[in-house]
Amino acid sequence: MRRLWRLNPRTVDRLVGGLIWAAAVSTLLILLFVIVYVSANGFPRLSWGFLTGKPQNMGRAGGIWPMIVSTAAISAMAVLIATPVGVATAIYLTEYTRESLLTRAIRFGTEALAGIPSIIFGLFGFVFFVVYLGLGWSLLSGALTLSLMILPTIVRTSEEAILTVPRAYREVSFSLGASRWQMVTTVVLPGALPGITTGVVLGLGRTVSETAAVILTAGSALHLPRSIFAPGRTMAVHFYILAREGLSDNMAWATGAVLLLSILLINVVINRALVALVRRRAVR
Repeated sequence: MRRLWRLNPRTVDRLVGGLIWAAAVSTLLILLFVIVYVSANGFPRLSWGFLTGKPQNMGRAGGIWPMIVSTAAISAMAVLIATPVGVATAIYLTEYTRESLLTRAIRFGTEALAGIPSIIFGLFGFVFFVVYLGLGWSLLSGALTLSLMILPTIVRTSEEAILTVPRAYREVSFSLGASRWQMVTTVVLPGALPGITTGVVLGLGRTVSETAAVILTAGSALHLPRSIFAPGRTMAVHFYILAREGLSDNMAWATGAVLLLSILLINVVINRALVALVRRRAVR
């Protein structure tokens, strides 16, 4: 009787393969639906004046140029702050220490940090950066808070990318008389660069689309920020405020379209640059 209920291995393989294929196609269809829906509602409302103009009537009219500048400034600063710390942490965990209580504590801390809700990061950034350090609502406060949010992603992806570099490369480097630092900078990091860049891109995408943490630390000022110590409003925050308060559906959809286009361009451009870099290295 048991043999009658046993499935043929080929049948199981086809069934599992079909489920995996369906899951992959479903993910792609959801992505396409979001892109098409936002694009259909937002792109017809885009114009050069909208991209380069200043907001008017509390964002109900005008453009989003100050939001574009604030988004670019906060995201760039967050990545510049988090990337060196994250990559250095990954190098330490993989190249400068063995498995110990300290390394387990660091990994546990990064994993716990990755699971903290963004609103908690926002409250921490408001209490520590805005109030305690006296930075106020500013681009710098927002960037410091976002750097803490994306740090776990950069650490984990960088660590995994470094571990993919073959051990033999390290041994050959040591046999040629290279120091550990020379081995890391000339062998390990170039080989792990695509994976490290992927983690940075993921972090950059999160900084561009983050709302809760930014609105509590960078503020929601509509004017163009003149320095990193001035408050600003990112595109994600602008979209959220317009949609929540019902100020202007047209402006909200147009802002959402620009935000979506920015994230897609970041991923496409950097991925193409990575492919070109890997191909040049392979030719050499």
